[in-house]
Amino acid sequence: MNQIAIYNTLTRKKEVFEPLNPPHVGLYVCGPTVYGDPHLGHARPAITFDLLFRYLKHLGYKVRYVRNITDVGHLENDADEGEDKIAKKARLEQLEPMEVVQYYTDRYHSAMKLLNVLPPSIEPRASGHVIEQIELVKKIIDNGFAYERNGSIYFDVIKYNKKHNYGILSGRNIDDLIANTRQLDGQDEKQNPFDFALWKKASPQHIMRWPSPWSEGFPGWHLECSAMSTKYLGEPFDIHGGGMDLLFPHHECEIAQSVAANGKQAVRYWMHNNMITINGQKMGKSLGNFITLEELFTGTHRLLEQAYSPMTIRFFMLQAQYRSTLDFSNEALQAADKGLARLMAANRQLDRIKPSATSSVRVDLLKEKVYEALNDDLNSPVAIAVLFDWVRQINLLAEGKETISESDLHELKSFFRTVIFDILGLVDEHTSGSKHAELTAKLVEMLLSMRMEAKQRKDFATSDRIRDELAKLGVIVRDRKDGFDWELE
Repeated sequence: MNQIAIYNTLTRKKEVFEPLNPPHVGLYVCGPTVYGDPHLGHARPAITFDLLFRYLKHLGYKVRYVRNITDVGHLENDADEGEDKIAKKARLEQLEPMEVVQYYTDRYHSAMKLLNVLPPSIEPRASGHVIEQIELVKKIIDNGFAYERNGSIYFDVIKYNKKHNYGILSGRNIDDLIANTRQLDGQDEKQNPFDFALWKKASPQHIMRWPSPWSEGFPGWHLECSAMSTKYLGEPFDIHGGGMDLLFPHHECEIAQSVAANGKQAVRYWMHNNMITINGQKMGKSLGNFITLEELFTGTHRLLEQAYSPMTIRFFMLQAQYRSTLDFSNEALQAADKGLARLMAANRQLDRIKPSATSSVRVDLLKEKVYEALNDDLNSPVAIAVLFDWVRQINLLAEGKETISESDLHELKSFFRTVIFDILGLVDEHTSGSKHAELTAKLVEMLLSMRMEAKQRKDFATSDRIRDELAKLGVIVRDRKDGFDWELE
């Protein structure tokens, strides 16, 4: 089995991945808080960990992938004050909170399907695991790392830090936290402003509430992932993933909760994808550059020059290594669109290659270099660059300028398609998906076959007319030595 090395945020270095219980792998990824439409920030972790999920399965691992839905406890300022984000949306829309949850969960799932992100093995909701969260709070209290104030329970960071290391993941220093964390309104019941809520007593107007030994209330935001990940993956488990924005305080607090409850960390490898910028700026509603996935797919945002297909978005994201910052711009997306079209054209070209007695190309080098890239911390841009080297080879093979044996051609077709479709998760939008797309592809192929027949009859007027009419419809035709290739503009 190929061995993959992944960058472990906890140790700040690449490590060879060795699962606890091979061939089984436990993977937990923080999912969305479902109070608004899915946006670019949701797409990157979904695609990053979809690639990991696909690749681990390709390597022969049996992966249990858990990605949660946050439907309670995530307050407005990502701290312990303000309204619950979902409850606020429900109040503004005059809806039951779970109506908001269902609507935006469905929207998220639809967007993920368009991006060809595989569904996780398990998708638990925070509201369905309140009992487990209460039990975890009890353990932390019993071990002396939490305190009660007016029906709310807070984690005692300073007491915890005397025995353990609060900041082990993020590199934060407790003295810096003391100096730089300001007291927020409504948080005066905390012993220290950087202590975090494990359980919050619900105010009279708060809709989402559950009974507990301390008060009618709701769990803190950080608690849900600690409870749900270990419920479904055991303790410890292999990999915990998420966006870099969750590293502190969310993931740092997860570690503290697990150690405080059980005396040990629950996670062996922490993986974080980097952030997205728009034309060099951080994405944010206040900056007017906040782009939802629907706006991308329809081209309705003022910053977009055109609509971009879900596969263009996926391919664009895969062209950057997941730990690097990714900058969105019209120019970059247009380049990705063209690159994706070239890759898919090469895939179609594979079926036009005629085998020879011997090979002048080495398919084993394609496999070797792709595995080398993906085993190096999922280096998808290098893997894609290797594929593009082979796009040139495939075109030369189709033109008869290189040769390939029947067995090597079979191997090339199988591996090239496994990488682009099964591992990278791309889809040829021009030939698959809807019946309309399939019909379009068949009609174009039929017209081009008629054009070839016309050329063979030396009826160049008909041949040119078919080519010109297709060009008007956005079909680019390229003549080959023994056939043709085509793509949509």
